[in-house]
Amino acid sequence: MDDQANLMLRRWEDRAELPLLAASLLFLAGYAVSVLAHGDPILQDIALAVIALSWLCFGVDYLVRRQLSGLGLWRFARTHWLDTLVLLLPLLRPLRVVKVYTAVQRRRDQPRYSLYARAITYAGLSAVLLGFSGALAVYQQERGAPGASIRTFGDALWWVCETLTTVGYGDVVPVTAGGRGIAVLLMVCGLALLGAVTGSFSSWLLAVFAREDEKRQQGRTGGEDGSGGPGK
Repeated sequence: MDDQANLMLRRWEDRAELPLLAASLLFLAGYAVSVLAHGDPILQDIALAVIALSWLCFGVDYLVRRQLSGLGLWRFARTHWLDTLVLLLPLLRPLRVVKVYTAVQRRRDQPRYSLYARAITYAGLSAVLLGFSGALAVYQQERGAPGASIRTFGDALWWVCETLTTVGYGDVVPVTAGGRGIAVLLMVCGLALLGAVTGSFSSWLLAVFAREDEKRQQGRTGGEDGSGGPGK
């Protein structure tokens, strides 16, 4: 991809960021209504329409970015595997925080505390959104299943908190194949987000300590070279 195509792609991504964020929230809201209001056919139809419209926005963005990249569809899918995965499973859109964390790692030589704070904030918000999405998904799979211990949405939220924090009390567990697949994804994502937060926070602390050491060394050098010696 040449410089011109890369510039056009970056401009598109910058402009599409907020609309895609709104579409993501609409998708999550529509999915929540479709799961929690499963007994109301009118709300179900509205929720499905919102989900379809949001998914259409994701698809248009994916195709536009593929076109601007100048790559073939298969090559673009392989080189942008995270975007492809998010397109297929929109509930995983919070995983795009990986790009923010990668940007932080690339700028370790010139740390900006606002960037560290942004990465931690994005990771925390992604954990909340991913947890809520996972609770909805596992509740949809588990409700009404024979022998299920996750019978209410409250049970699903409690189970997600246990899973993302790697506590795992075992009082509520998924029993269906779909629920266990969601559990595996949440475990992997929980570890990744936890690593992003701890890594960014550790890098920030190291940068602070290095700056303090540098100031201390400069203070000692200034004291030795200053006017503290005997005058003429």
